[in-house]
Parts: sequence; structure tokens; C-alpha cells
Amino acid sequence: MTQPPDQRESLLAPPRRALLVGIERVRGQSCRSLGELERLVAAAGMIPAGVLVQTRPRPHPDTFLGKGKLRQVRARLAAEGLDVAVVNAELSSRQVAAMGEALDCTVMDRTEVILEIFAQHARTREGALQVELARLEYLLPRLVGRGADLSQIAGGRLAGGAIGVRGPGEPALELDRRVLRHRMNLIKRRLDEVVQHREVERSERERAGLPLVGLVGYTNGGKSSLLNALAGEEVVAAHDRLFETLDTTIRRVDLGERTEALISDTVGFLDDLPTGLISAFRATLEETVHAALLVEVLDASDPLLGVQHDTVENVLGELGVLDKPRLIVLNKWDLVNEEGARVLRQFPEGIPISALTGAGLDNLRAALREALSSGLVPLTLHLPYNRLQLLQFPPGLGRLLDSDYRPEHVVARVRVHSRLVQRLRPYVVAVP
Repeated sequence: MTQPPDQRESLLAPPRRALLVGIERVRGQSCRSLGELERLVAAAGMIPAGVLVQTRPRPHPDTFLGKGKLRQVRARLAAEGLDVAVVNAELSSRQVAAMGEALDCTVMDRTEVILEIFAQHARTREGALQVELARLEYLLPRLVGRGADLSQIAGGRLAGGAIGVRGPGEPALELDRRVLRHRMNLIKRRLDEVVQHREVERSERERAGLPLVGLVGYTNGGKSSLLNALAGEEVVAAHDRLFETLDTTIRRVDLGERTEALISDTVGFLDDLPTGLISAFRATLEETVHAALLVEVLDASDPLLGVQHDTVENVLGELGVLDKPRLIVLNKWDLVNEEGARVLRQFPEGIPISALTGAGLDNLRAALREALSSGLVPLTLHLPYNRLQLLQFPPGLGRLLDSDYRPEHVVARVRVHSRLVQRLRPYVVAVP
């Protein structure tokens, strides 16, 4: 029987309160990074309750912090009743074990927090598999020396925000390396099946002849809101939370002037995004690889806009798509105010828009139409009915503008890439 809300609330575990711990070479250098960690911790369902930073040239290889600073952290945890220390770095198994023993509390590093957020937001079978693979790749080299501390590697947050408990889909923590590798290989095989399914879907889209536009950008930059605004409906959840979108969403969008495109939204990027996550989500990010055009969505209201852009460049470089045609969109322009001139000097090619208010969307649609048709040659064709397959252009290489079915042939007006002109030449009747 369903319990009344007040009884249900009493069963929920309170969210854990975390002390954020970091190292900086120069005092004040880590301000932005720790601010981002604070948002990550909150997104994972914990309460960021304080920050403690040590200035030192490099982390201690065994304990991350120096012994004196560890005593200071332990005293603060006890004095303020905090549950967990979250470190703004990726720790080795030796560092986690040593810090856990010295602090007598749960120790999580930045990568674990990101994995926790991903686990919470994985809503499809593919997303769950990708997150589990990333977790196992993180866990495997950390089996030795962590022992019971491995219980903090969770498969997802339970009701009420409890972090650090085993969740669905995560293998038992006592499994050895051999069993973990077996599980990882099994997940990779299942993800290979997902890739094959995506190839079938991609082939079907290519037969439709519509170009694919990929939205890329920093997490929480507004990609999902932009897709919703262009589509004219809420096709994907868009909330002010980090990594709200993990699974790829593709929608057919009318860009005006008889031009349509498929626009894809996928997982956002983050500074120092763990390599394991990029690897695990490569199947999802493949849509970016196959896009005819990339739209980089930046949060123009972020004072460190350049860091967002550099992060996007780094991830696109890892995916091997830096040479793709790209538009830069300066989203959240309604929040920019007097900083607008500086932002435009930094990104003179940027297109200011607000996905929230709709400002600038017409300019963006026009830019998308121009970019997608750039380099395409207009042709008029008389195609026999047994050659209609020639109108099935790969994304970005051609568009069917209109067609007229006549008894003896089909009159088709198209715009195609120059490399397709030779194949169509026998049927060309007009070149404007």
C-alpha cells in the first residue's frame, strides 16, 4: 500500500554533507575549478558544506595532502559533522586508501562524483551500459588497497539522495579483476550491438537525404534548450543541471525557406572530462563524427567563456572532428548585459541567441541554411524512374529542393556537392 507523503519522507536518507578539498600551485588559482566541483557535488545529490585548499607545488604521491593539512581536514570534518571529503582531482587507489584512513570518512574524487551524476541520469539501456563500463574502467585499477572503501562506488543514488551505496547494475564489490574484465567485455559486446543498430538508423536517415547537424558544447550551456527552441516543442528535458542529457536525441527541424535538417543533442563536455567517460560514450558521440555541420553552443554569460571553448576543442580533437564545419552560438545572451561587446570581440563569428526567449533564432536558422548549402551546386535533373536512388544523398552532400513526377521522367531540382555532379551529369538539363 502506498504510504502517505509524510511517512515516506521519514524513510528517506538525508543528503550527505561534503567538504571540498583541493590543491593549487598559486593561491587563488583553483577558484573556478572548485566552484565547478561545488556544482558537481550538488548535482550528485550531496550538500557542498565547505572548501579547504592547500597551496603546494604538487599532490603528495601517497596522501594527496600533506600530513598537517590532513589533520586540519579531519578536525573540520568532525567539528562540522561532515560525512565525506570530495577531492578536486582524480586520486590513485593508494591516495584514496591513505586519505580514508587518515580522515576516517568516505573519500571521493572528482571522477567518482561525475560518475555518480551520470549514473543518476542514465535513463536508457545504452546509457546505463555506458555508465557501468566507465565505472568499471575506473574501478579496475583501484581494486588493490581500497578494500571496504570500494562501497563508495555506487550504481546510482537511492531515494532521498544517499550517495555511496550499491545501486542496480553494479557488480558486487568483491569481484576480482578477472570477473570485472569479463563483465567489461560483455558490456563492450552489447555496446557494439548498439553501434550496429545506430548504423542501421544512420543509413535510414541518409536515405532521407537530410543533413545532420550536431549540437556540441559545455555541459549546461543550453544545447537541449536550443534543440527544443528550434523544434518548437520540448523534445528533450532541459533543466539547469549538469549532465542533464546523456542519450542522443535527433529531431527533424524546419529551418525555413524549404530547408530541413536533422539536429542531434548529446552529452555535454566538461573541463578534464575523464577519459574513460569519453571512451565509454564514444558510441553516443559517434553522431558528432557523422554530422555534416557542428554547432558549438557556449554559455555567453560565463565570465570564463574561453575555458568552455577550449574544453570543446579538446574533446572534438579527441573525437577527430576538429576539421568539421562549425558555427559558434553564444547562448544565454539575455544574461550578458554590458559584457556583450567583450564577448563579441572574443568570438566575432559567434551568433548571439537566447534559447529561452527566442532572440536571435531567426539569425541562427539563416546561418544554418547558408552553412548547409555552402559549396553545393544547384542542378535541374530529368531522372528516369529506375534511377530515383540517385536522389538519396549522404548527409551534407545534397538536398532535394522539389520534384515533379511526369509520365516519362521525374524533374528534380537539387543542390549537391561538387563531387556528386559527375555522377548526375547524364541527367542534368540545367545548371543555373
